[in-house]
Amino acid sequence: MLLLLGRRLSLSFVHRLTTCCPPSLSSSVLIKLRAITRVPHNTVFVSAARQNTVTMPERRPFVRLPTDVYPVNYGLCLKPDLIDFTFEGKLEAVVEVTQATNQIVMNCADIDIITASFVPQGGEEINATGFNYQNEDEKVTLSFPSSLQKGSGSLKIDFVGELNDKMKGFYRSKYTSTTGEIRYAAVTQFEATDARRAFPCWDEPAIKATFDISLIVPKDRVTLSNMNVIDRKPYPEDENLVEVKFATTPIMSTYLVAFVIGEYDFVESQSSDGITVRVYTPVGKAEQGKFALEVATKTLPFYKDYFNVPYPLPKIDLIAIADFAAGAMENWGLVTYRETALLIDPKNSCSSSRQWVALVVGHELAHQWFGNLVTMEWWTHLWLNEGFASWIEYLCVDHCFPEYDIWTQFVSADYTRALELDALDSSHPIEVNVGHPSEVDEIFDAISYSKGASVIRMLHHYTGDEDFRKGMNAYLLKFQHKNASTEDLWDCLEQASGKPIAAVMSSWTKQMGFPIIEVDQEQQGDDRILKISQKKFCASGPHDGEDCPSWMVPISVCTSEDPKCTKLKVLLDRPDTTITLSGVAPDQWVKINPGTVGFYRIQYSSSMLESLLPGVRDLSLQPVDRLGLQNDLFSLSRAGMISTVEVLKLMEAFVNEPNYTVWSDLSCNLGVLSSLLSHTDFHEEIQEFIRDLFTPIGLELGWDCKPGEGHLDALLRGLVLGKLGKAGHKPTLEEARRRFRDHVEGKQNLPADLRSPLHKQADMQEEKNRIERVLGAISAPDLIQKVLSFALSEDVRPQDTVSVIGGVAGSSKQGRKAAWKFVRDNWEELYNRYQAGFLISRLIKLTVDGFAIDKMAAEVKSFFESHPAPAAERTVQQCCENILLNVAWLKRDADDIQQYLLQRKAPPV
Repeated sequence: MLLLLGRRLSLSFVHRLTTCCPPSLSSSVLIKLRAITRVPHNTVFVSAARQNTVTMPERRPFVRLPTDVYPVNYGLCLKPDLIDFTFEGKLEAVVEVTQATNQIVMNCADIDIITASFVPQGGEEINATGFNYQNEDEKVTLSFPSSLQKGSGSLKIDFVGELNDKMKGFYRSKYTSTTGEIRYAAVTQFEATDARRAFPCWDEPAIKATFDISLIVPKDRVTLSNMNVIDRKPYPEDENLVEVKFATTPIMSTYLVAFVIGEYDFVESQSSDGITVRVYTPVGKAEQGKFALEVATKTLPFYKDYFNVPYPLPKIDLIAIADFAAGAMENWGLVTYRETALLIDPKNSCSSSRQWVALVVGHELAHQWFGNLVTMEWWTHLWLNEGFASWIEYLCVDHCFPEYDIWTQFVSADYTRALELDALDSSHPIEVNVGHPSEVDEIFDAISYSKGASVIRMLHHYTGDEDFRKGMNAYLLKFQHKNASTEDLWDCLEQASGKPIAAVMSSWTKQMGFPIIEVDQEQQGDDRILKISQKKFCASGPHDGEDCPSWMVPISVCTSEDPKCTKLKVLLDRPDTTITLSGVAPDQWVKINPGTVGFYRIQYSSSMLESLLPGVRDLSLQPVDRLGLQNDLFSLSRAGMISTVEVLKLMEAFVNEPNYTVWSDLSCNLGVLSSLLSHTDFHEEIQEFIRDLFTPIGLELGWDCKPGEGHLDALLRGLVLGKLGKAGHKPTLEEARRRFRDHVEGKQNLPADLRSPLHKQADMQEEKNRIERVLGAISAPDLIQKVLSFALSEDVRPQDTVSVIGGVAGSSKQGRKAAWKFVRDNWEELYNRYQAGFLISRLIKLTVDGFAIDKMAAEVKSFFESHPAPAAERTVQQCCENILLNVAWLKRDADDIQQYLLQRKAPPV
C-alpha cells in the first residue's frame, strides 16, 4: 500500500506556493516496522527541551486467533445494495480442524451473523447455538452443541453488513455519472485489518487460503475481483441483477482480497510476457488511463526479469477509485488507486503528476511479488513489504524513464525525510513488535516506508546488484505462497553474498535512530589519513552518555580525482577507526558517502568542509552529493551543532546550481527556515534572501518552455517560480496574475505545470487537488475561514479535506493559528471521519508541526490528552517535540541570523 505520507513531489507550481516543499505526497501519499528497543506503550518520550512530554497509554493485551481451526478455501458470495448501502453475504469455507473443539473463533467487525453451521466431511450438519461478539477485539466466537472433531469440514455462515462511508472494509464511493446524477460504487480496502468488515474470516496475514468469489450485482455495472471472470449468469430472483463468478485465487492473505462494483471505462494491453493489463477509469476518461497502462506493461516484465520469477496471475487490473484514503493498494490482480495516483490527462497533467503515477504503479506492482506471492508473517514485518516496494519503485521508474534522474529525487523525497523524522526522540525502530491490530496504523509511516527504503538501498549497494538479485530470487522461490519474516530475507541474501547481512541490518532495523559520522583528516606524504567515528545523532544535539548505541556502517569514500568512483569501502563496526587513502594529493578533496547512499549524517572538520565548498560552486561534486552536503549542514544547524549562519553562507554557493532536485531540497529547507522566522519581526529579511537566491535561476528559466527542454526543466520552472511567488517577488507575482487573467479569459491557456484553474471548472481530480492545496495561500482572515469551511463541504472529497486544511496551515503564521483552531473546533467531525486511519495523523502533523512557541506544545499535548486519537499518539509526540525543537532553535540562533541577513543588505563601507 502506498500512503500519502507527505514524502512526495508537490504537484505543481501552485502547490509550491503554499508548502515549504513536500518532502512527500502518497505513493508514494500517498503515504504505504520495525525491536530490541520496542518502546513500551507507557514510555515517556523526552522531547528536545526535555519537557511537555506525551505519555502513551498502556495497550490492552492482544491474543492472536486460535490455531485449532483454519481455512483452506473461502467460498464467498456477496450481494451489495447500492441504494440502501447494505450487503448480504454467504460464506462456505472449507476448514481444517486440528484438534477437537466446540467453538470457532474468527475476526468479525460491523457484521451481523444470521445463521452458522458446520458440516464435517461425510457427517451431519451441526448448527451453531450462539454467536459471542467481542467487539473491542473485532472477533466472534461461534459455539456448537458438540465437539467438532479433527479433520476437514465446511463452515457455512449467512450474514449482513453495511456498505460504510469510512473508506475501509467494503465501502461505498460517491461519483457523478455522465448525466450529472450522484451514484455510488461498492469498493474494498482491507489492509491492514478490514477484510473482517466484509465477511467473517481469519484476518491475519499468515492464515492464507484460496478464494472462490461470486458477486450478485446490477447487470449494467462493471464487476471486478482478484481473478478473471469465469461465469456470468442472470440472477433468478431479480432480472436487473447478474451473478458474476471469478476463478479460484492462489493461496493468499485476506488483506489482499478485493472487489469493485461500479461504472468504469478501461484501456487494455498485453505485457511482453503475455499478461493482460487493464486500467479502469471513470466513464468517459479512458484516455487518462493510457500513461499508467504504458508504465504497467513495461513494469511487469521488468520485475519478472529482476526477480527471475514470473507474475503468477493471468491478468492485472489497475482501477481509479473516487473515494480512497491511501495512495494505492496492491490487492493481488486488482490494484486500487486514488484517481490522482493513476489518471493522467495528456493535455492537462503536469510533469510531477506523471512521475507520481509512474512511481505509484511501480510500487504496487512490486508488491505482486514482494508482499503478495511472499507475505510477511505478521504486521511486525510490514516495514519489509513497504520499505522494499518504496525502494524498488525507483529502480523501476529509472528503468522506464531514465530522463527523470529519479535516484537523486529519492534522496530528497525519502532519504532526507526519513533522517529528519528518525532523529527525534519519539521515533521508533523500523521493526516494531505489533500486538493489537489497532497498533498497525501507527507504523504506516515514514520510518517504515522511507527509512525502510533507504536502508534497503544501502543494503543493495553494500551487497552488490548481482548478489542482491540472487538472494531475492532464492527468497521468493523458497517462500512463494507462504509467509516469511525479515530474518528469512537476510538469510537468503547472506547465502548469496557471503557478507554478514543479518548482523549489519539488525543494527539498522531493531534500534531507532542513526549515527552521525565525524571525520577529520591528516596528510602524510601522498597518503590521506582519515579519522572516522560514530555516535547517535539526535535532533536536539549529539547523543552524550555511555550507553550510546552504535551501528554497523558501510562507509564509502571518493576523492576529487574521480567523484563518481568509490576509492575505498570499509564497514565501520566499532565507535571509531582510522583509514588510509593512498595516492591523494594535498590539494584534492575527500568526500564520505558518495552517492549519499549510507543512512547517516556527516560532520566534517572545518578544513575538510572548506575544501569541499569549491566542488559545490564548480559543480564537480555530484548533484546528489551537493544536495546531501547542504542537507546535513542544515540538520546540524537545527540540532545546534553549527550556526544556521554557516548554512546560509553555504546556500549562497548554490547560485550556479542547475539541478532540479538540489534546488528542491534547498527550497524545502528554506521553507522550514522561513516558517521558523515567521515567529520573528525580521521575516521579510529571509524572504529577501530567498528572492536573491532564486532570482538568477528564475530569470534563466523564464516562464515559457524552450525547445529541447525535458521533464526536469518543467519541474524546475514550477519550483522556482512558485518559490519566488511565495517569497513575494513582485515581477513573478505580477506575471502570474497577468497569465492567470489571460487563462481565465480564454486568451492563453497556462501550461499544466504552471496552472491553477478554478476549482469547480476542473474536471480532473488531480487538477482539483492542486487547487485545493493552494487555496490557503491568502492573508485575509475572512477568506482563510472560507477556505477552512470549504474543506469540510460536499465539494471536497473526504480524503482531500486534510490537504486543504494543511494548505492553510502551511501558508502563513495566521493560517497556522486559524487551521489549528478549526481542527479543535471541528474535532468531533474530523475524528469521526478519519479515526482509525493514517489520515488523522497526517491532519495533526500538517496543522501543528510548524509552531515555535513553548505554550503551543503544552496546548497540543493537553488537547490530545482530553481528545485521544490512538492511531496518532506517536504523531502527537513528534509534533510536540518538533515545536520545542523550533523554540530552542529560534532562541539559540535568531539574533545571529538577523545580524547576518542585515549585514548582507548593508552597503559596503
